[in-house]
Amino acid sequence: MLCAKSLQHSHPAAIRALIRSKNHGIKNTSGIAAGYKQANIVILHKTLADDFEAFSHANNGPLPLLYRSPPGEWTCPKLAEDSDIRTDCPEYCMFENGNFAGSIPSLMSHSEEFEDMVTFYLGCSFSFEQTLRQAGIPVRNVEQDRNVSMYKTSVPCCGVGRFQCPLVVTMRPVPEGMLDAATQATHPASDVHGAPVHIGYPGLIGVEDLSRPDYGDAVELQPGDVPVFWACGVTGVEAVRSCKSPLAFTHSPGCMFLSDCEERASAPRPSAADTPLAFRVAREPLHYSLVSASAVQRIRALETLIRTEPGQRGNRALFLPNELLKACLSLSHANSVLITTGFPTLYNRNPPEETDGLPGALAMATMLQVLNKQVVIVTDNRAFDFSKRIIHDAVDQGVLNSEVPVRSLQATSPTSVFGFLCQEGETSAPRYDHLVAIERASMAADGNYNNARKVNIQHLVDPIDTLFTTARSIPGITTTGVSNWGGYAVACALYILSCCPVHDRYRRKAVGFPQHTQHSSWASALPSVRKEEKLLEILEQYDVRSGAAGNLGLEVDGLRFHDAHSTMIQQLVDIALQPTASLC
Repeated sequence: MLCAKSLQHSHPAAIRALIRSKNHGIKNTSGIAAGYKQANIVILHKTLADDFEAFSHANNGPLPLLYRSPPGEWTCPKLAEDSDIRTDCPEYCMFENGNFAGSIPSLMSHSEEFEDMVTFYLGCSFSFEQTLRQAGIPVRNVEQDRNVSMYKTSVPCCGVGRFQCPLVVTMRPVPEGMLDAATQATHPASDVHGAPVHIGYPGLIGVEDLSRPDYGDAVELQPGDVPVFWACGVTGVEAVRSCKSPLAFTHSPGCMFLSDCEERASAPRPSAADTPLAFRVAREPLHYSLVSASAVQRIRALETLIRTEPGQRGNRALFLPNELLKACLSLSHANSVLITTGFPTLYNRNPPEETDGLPGALAMATMLQVLNKQVVIVTDNRAFDFSKRIIHDAVDQGVLNSEVPVRSLQATSPTSVFGFLCQEGETSAPRYDHLVAIERASMAADGNYNNARKVNIQHLVDPIDTLFTTARSIPGITTTGVSNWGGYAVACALYILSCCPVHDRYRRKAVGFPQHTQHSSWASALPSVRKEEKLLEILEQYDVRSGAAGNLGLEVDGLRFHDAHSTMIQQLVDIALQPTASLC
């Protein structure tokens, strides 16, 4: 049995000749022919070839197409001289009507059927292992002399015709401090799967047990390692199963075709603005996200802007740097979001609400809706009907795209709070992925619910803060607290993330197509001065007044508070819409 290290620096042509002899002892091709592209192989009847090519283009993360042969061609001059696909993989899989019919060392006995078959050569992540090593990143499966781990996920590929299957991924353990380096090393290599599609807890993509891969070998994580997942060409094997062709062949997972093409020769370096960066968005379960440097720069510009503090009331002490980015990355990955608002500072009036809070909440809800998130607003039972009427009017006036369900908290015990947050009270099945509080009071150390003047307003608020304290013990729920201006900033940051190619690819796991056509509808959901003015008119109809800042006539940079508010909205939107090039 040959060790991968002994063939690490051998030329692919020499290794192909060795493989062709069928006396090689090569159990997989990971770690050999370093720096050269390797290819996954799918061989199908010519009547299925057009659909499979379309399937590859629709899912080019796992299936980057390097070459499609004409029917009956077993050489591959574009990728390698003196090659024969019938013999040049260490092992093949044969499928009959979608069922695995066995592993075979050669396809020579099927040369007659081969005349009507088309071979697809698809990029393989073994190609970038040398790039990882050159960046100082350990390749654990090579260190452990094992095939890479491959897993079927719960992520569906974009189906075409009879090709309908889940995404398959490889997993490589990466030290936590090297996540950026691993991402940046592989991001340019889009023809061999590119950047990771998931980093962190495997259960989030339907992988239940890392010690039991569907293909390949289990690879052990070392202390400090994080599981990092790349799209995998073995997705093609699952596609072959799904189409139920009378006869089809693939490489055996891990036993690739070695090309003569150098991996670095066709990998253009990204601009500084497009450089991907990894950020942890949740600890339990562990979850990282990817975003481009230019998108990070814009979101940090939003964060700097909302630090403006009218009246110097000490609010800046509540500001947490970089939390806007992390919160919005979490919201971008969420499917269901709960927003709570309602801060009755005008406690001697009816209604006691001020105009802050609800406008920012509706700005977030508008963007979340257009991004196809489920959104619920939770408010005090006292304000339930009042809030529903305002939301209905906001839809009529074009401030909101559609109605947002309004709920109140009827929970009076820890059990009922869990029941509110989780299906049947089970912490393994949360109803919401993210909770956002905007301009909302919570219990102080003395047990009171105080406003900014230290007046206890407990009689006007329900204990909605218990949802947030309880959520700390529920894996999978993230919480955020923002100001009214923070609500507008969240909406703008979500727009930036949605338009970021790096983040979009990561969020859709490199299957399907980029959502370029959605950009205009997302832009229409951004906050605007016009929407703000319409909402304030609606609030005035319900006798909702300005809070402390408006009543005191505070100024920001020489502008009355209301004018400063409009200026703030416009500045935030201008940052969101600013071209990338102007930020570099």
